[in-house]
Amino acid sequence: MMATAIDSKLRQHFAPMRLSIEDESSRHRGHAGYREGGESHFRVEIVSAAFAGQSRVARQRLVYAVLKDEFSAGLHALALTTLTPEEDTKA
Repeated sequence: MMATAIDSKLRQHFAPMRLSIEDESSRHRGHAGYREGGESHFRVEIVSAAFAGQSRVARQRLVYAVLKDEFSAGLHALALTTLTPEEDTKA
């Protein structure tokens, strides 16, 4: 399952304090990249000290690089929220 692979890889690479993964594929029915059965569009919120000192774009690039195989296997879109632990306490 795509969600399981995403979870495993993000936990391995970023040791997050918090990780939330939501399959939003059903909201994209009829849009590009949608496929029956879902697992094409996800919302991910990750809180990790690994993002300290990184811009929002740099953080997203790190996540995309870790999940490159999933994109090749049919992952179409990620809506990302990437925070440091300090930023998470301010929210």
